[in-house]
Amino acid sequence: MTLRLPDAAGGLRRYEPRAEPFVPHAPGTPLVSRTVYAAAHVVADPLADAGPGAPAAVDWDATLAFRRHLWSHGLGVAEAMDTAQRGMGLDWPAAAELIRRSAAEARSAGGRVACGVGTDQLPDAASPEGAALTVADVRHAYEEQLALVEESGARAVLMASRALAATAQSPDDYLETYAHLLRQAAEPVVLHWLGPMFDPALDGYWGSADLDTATRTFLDVVAAHPDKVDGVKISLLDAAREVDLRRRLPRGVRCYTGDDFHYPDLMAGDEHGFSHALLGVLDPLGPLAAEAVRVLDTGDVTGFRALLDPTVPLARHLFGAPTRFYKTGVVLLAWLAGHQSHFTMVGGLQSARSLPHLARAYELADEIGLFPDPKLAEDRMRTLLALYGVTGE
Repeated sequence: MTLRLPDAAGGLRRYEPRAEPFVPHAPGTPLVSRTVYAAAHVVADPLADAGPGAPAAVDWDATLAFRRHLWSHGLGVAEAMDTAQRGMGLDWPAAAELIRRSAAEARSAGGRVACGVGTDQLPDAASPEGAALTVADVRHAYEEQLALVEESGARAVLMASRALAATAQSPDDYLETYAHLLRQAAEPVVLHWLGPMFDPALDGYWGSADLDTATRTFLDVVAAHPDKVDGVKISLLDAAREVDLRRRLPRGVRCYTGDDFHYPDLMAGDEHGFSHALLGVLDPLGPLAAEAVRVLDTGDVTGFRALLDPTVPLARHLFGAPTRFYKTGVVLLAWLAGHQSHFTMVGGLQSARSLPHLARAYELADEIGLFPDPKLAEDRMRTLLALYGVTGE
């Protein structure tokens, strides 16, 4: 049977779904050559009366089941980060509960988990209360969240802070804030540089809109405390800049690529080194990406690229501008793959992408065999199309 899928020009075209899924050869086998975290989405509670602006309502059972799915394929989970809609529907109380539950589940399942530490309990910078914030207020907010993550037993990821971007007056404010946090961190942390394409409020992070200047400040933070930095996560969608930064890191500090456009190149690496991974696109790509890394573990770079390169068109589509709405496609694919029973998101963000965008995401995912049950995915896509008035063969 064929589907009629809408295109960007407003027409309909026929698509014949794939019959067989991709099947990994050794799911669950530990990954050796790269440390790989999938930044995981949250599953909303579709029966909760929680619209935009209301506190997040999370289906905890389905959310934790999805994390067990990622762990079962040998991946780590990056928790309560951008993919989980931090700052885009998931408030700090829900994020704190997510961190506690996911860390406990990781201990039970024997999975690796790293959790985001931010400052999103503070008022929005555009509000009167937010306008009165100081750098000291930002530091205290970071400290509160860092303490919770460390108490949970998870590795901390110090995320970029909208509040720090709004209150810092110079690079020195960044240097002093991060130095304070790193000195008190009980274990090495991951430093996260999230670019403005993911969050416009982070423009000029590290004290400058000039990326060369910002990079120097970022590297100064790392160089001053290399024993407290497990690694850095770079989400700038600039492969050349990531490679340059990677080569300038102190020995023993990992680079985790957050580049959802160039991850096969960056993970494969070159004669000077490679990137590990902490990626939102690994949420839908989990089993296939884990299989690719297991191939890379054998030294087979060509086989690794043969598996992972065909996923890039899907990634580039999901993360197309405006990039911050990539979560909508991620959750769509989780629903189509059978990991949740509905296509509903925290904050109502299932409406953030157009039907042609969603249809193309389905098509690209189906072409690489991403759906464990292609017939289920086809039926669910047909249901979604019908809701938009697209019916028939």
